[in-house]
Amino acid sequence: MIRPSLGVRWGAIRAYSKLTAEHYNVARGSYGSIEQSDLDFFKSIVPNGVVTDASDLEMFNEDWMHKYRGQSKVMLKPQNTEQVSKIMAHCNARKLAVVPQGGNTGLVGGSVPVFDEIILSLANMNKIRHFDPVSGVLTADAGVILQNADDYLRTQGFIFPLDLGAKGSCQIGGNLATNAGGLRLLRYGSLHGTVLGVEGVFATGEVFDGLSSLRKDNTGYDLKQLFIGSEGTLGVITGLSIICPPKPNAVNVAFLGLESFDKVQEAFVKSRSHLAEILSSFECMDASSLKLASHHCSLQAPLSDVHPFSVLIETSGSNSAHDEEKLSGFLEALMEEGIITDGVLAQDETQIANLWYWREFIPEASTKAGGVYKYDVSLPLPAMWELVDATNDRLIKQNLVGSTDEFPVVDTIGYGHIGDSNLHLNVAVRRYDDRVEQALEPFVFEFVAKHKGSVSAEHGLGFQKAHALHYSKSEHMIGLMKALKRHYDPNLILNPYKYLP
Repeated sequence: MIRPSLGVRWGAIRAYSKLTAEHYNVARGSYGSIEQSDLDFFKSIVPNGVVTDASDLEMFNEDWMHKYRGQSKVMLKPQNTEQVSKIMAHCNARKLAVVPQGGNTGLVGGSVPVFDEIILSLANMNKIRHFDPVSGVLTADAGVILQNADDYLRTQGFIFPLDLGAKGSCQIGGNLATNAGGLRLLRYGSLHGTVLGVEGVFATGEVFDGLSSLRKDNTGYDLKQLFIGSEGTLGVITGLSIICPPKPNAVNVAFLGLESFDKVQEAFVKSRSHLAEILSSFECMDASSLKLASHHCSLQAPLSDVHPFSVLIETSGSNSAHDEEKLSGFLEALMEEGIITDGVLAQDETQIANLWYWREFIPEASTKAGGVYKYDVSLPLPAMWELVDATNDRLIKQNLVGSTDEFPVVDTIGYGHIGDSNLHLNVAVRRYDDRVEQALEPFVFEFVAKHKGSVSAEHGLGFQKAHALHYSKSEHMIGLMKALKRHYDPNLILNPYKYLP
């Protein structure tokens, strides 16, 4: 089948209006089709949780970027794990394909159907089950919205160890299923470390009862890890327990100007040793990113001059005076050693929000000319901006970049999370053009493979990147993944056409 371009297309243009199956010439698997007897069974399990109206299904059949559109005729909304188990057992017996769906905020088409798969929505499984203020362990349903979980924890003096731009819509079960990264990973680590237990349901209907709250348990294989990052292909996550950190009493933000990416790396190394336990974010942006953002932003730029690179550093701790003194001393040392050439330290919450806005507005600014090809990759730090420069040079040499409408490409920009070697490579365009796609792919992925990186740092694989898995994983490793899939989902009914080639 024809596979999609891996650069996510954002912008005012509705890039894909056709059905996913038609647009990419996908062949339907040998799955059963929904019959009235199936609907009757589902209604006996979830009497008020069977959705069949086409207009009601529309927003669940399509991803929020309007790039992928499926053909599901039914969505089920269970309220507990027992109902999920009965649904999955029936679907497995009837060989009915199922797509688990959380907040449907993903970027790779992983949570929407391709054909007529049943949409299994976790939205009604949205209860906080328990919170222990001594250990900081939260136990909750998978359908709890991330913002709601964080708001609840803040009333208890804690925070959720994950923060995303989509936190008002995404669900924590979906966060686990995609192993979401976000803005707090540098400080609190990945979900593979913070999640203590998982409750889930396999394709056969068997319940995985792994909802532990223990931080230390060396009795056997750590099976919960199979669910984290598996994108609903091995089982449906229905509940989780996660360790949550105390809410910081003091937050400080600095915005710095640097003359090279080598200086960025020097600053990062020193930040880890000087700021240590209070360092929570280290975000990098190149000059092209900020120029593009400033073109569409009415806020005053953080620094008077545009530097080749800018860095946003955030600290969070328990003692405001101590943290401010530590950060100020660190910035003075960077200036004295010539690592930074300019910088500003936020003085209040408004200034903190404004400095963060410049980093968070870049993805939106990159769409303003018409659209954007987005690549989310992990690379060793020294190679990160080599990819940005190489991509820009390649597009210029092919005469695709210019300041007038005859050129499809506006600019190539880079920004990302230095703390976890995650680069967001964006190619801002006036229109989508096959010549641009051919210049970018497989060039970007071959570069990533050459440097032993990952074609997906935090956005997942989904439908969009399944065929590119071999750029990051060997055939042997892919074979092991397929064996796991066949073992836990013998009829291959969970989230078909996704994740694995």
